[in-house]
Amino acid sequence: MDWVDLRSDTVTTPTAAMRAAMLDVPVGDDVYGEDPTVNALQQRLADELGFEAALFVPSGTQSNLLALMSHCERGDEYLVGMDAHTYKFEGGGAAVLGSIQPQPIVQDADGSLPLDRVAAAIKPVDPHFARTRLLALENTWHGRVLPMDYLEAAREFARERGLAFHLDGARLYNAAVAAGVPAREIARHFDSVSVCLSKGLGAPVGSVLVGSLALIDKARRWRKVTGGGWRQAGMLAAAGLHALDHHVARLADDHARAATLARQLDAVPGLRLLGQHTNMVFVEVPAERLRELDAHLRQAGIRISIGYLPTLRLVTHLDVDDAGIARTVEAFARFFGEQAA
Repeated sequence: MDWVDLRSDTVTTPTAAMRAAMLDVPVGDDVYGEDPTVNALQQRLADELGFEAALFVPSGTQSNLLALMSHCERGDEYLVGMDAHTYKFEGGGAAVLGSIQPQPIVQDADGSLPLDRVAAAIKPVDPHFARTRLLALENTWHGRVLPMDYLEAAREFARERGLAFHLDGARLYNAAVAAGVPAREIARHFDSVSVCLSKGLGAPVGSVLVGSLALIDKARRWRKVTGGGWRQAGMLAAAGLHALDHHVARLADDHARAATLARQLDAVPGLRLLGQHTNMVFVEVPAERLRELDAHLRQAGIRISIGYLPTLRLVTHLDVDDAGIARTVEAFARFFGEQAA
């Protein structure tokens, strides 16, 4: 079946042009630092985002983990959003593998951490407490773009209090395209940034951590310790380079299709639109109808993530075209029309 897969932008498959770009590139042993295509990708993102160095790693979860373990030591803590990916959806890796305590803070509706709450969470220097070392943000968060003036204020806040500042920028380029600024304008506020290549950018695998030379040296060691050292990874790096060359500006298409999807779903009786942010649409359906809706959509060739909550997230990406949006709207309308009848 020709599926319309709205579960996540992680489900993208490499385009024909990306596959071609991966076929004939020089490779080497990256653990020895000898893969020229990996090195080119790392240098490209370090330069583009304004950092000294970068490290290509298998996943965004590992990239964030390496950043936390490189900024913090055992018994330190990082301040993070209650619903942030690094805290809620990465297996507790910082605590399990880094002996780093997370201090979650309730986020505002736009994904920002109110700085007064952050200030109240910083621990005094006392043997009773973990040592507060790092402030971590996420951009985008549930598709929401953090305001540029907030990033400036948070950067000054972290500097004044001696905190390192990390960004989970899995969808950094979505944020940059939506804000109409170069990605560097967002990244410049942080000491380290993790960028995912395998979400909206469409590469098959991989993330890149950028930071200072000293931080990336530590991260490289932790990558090896956590099993992330890879060998002839240049073909994967070539996909990342192709994505940076060809798939950044087109993120605006995903945002536009998400806006169309939201607008049209808002007209479906019985379906409640909660909001649309960049490439994500959030809707609410009756909880008792979730499984029935899932079965109905699958019969129509549409995949969405169904859990136990009535809030659904629909994510557009390069494998969802206008016809897929139309099919999705028609399937939702037919389901709720049948329920009303």
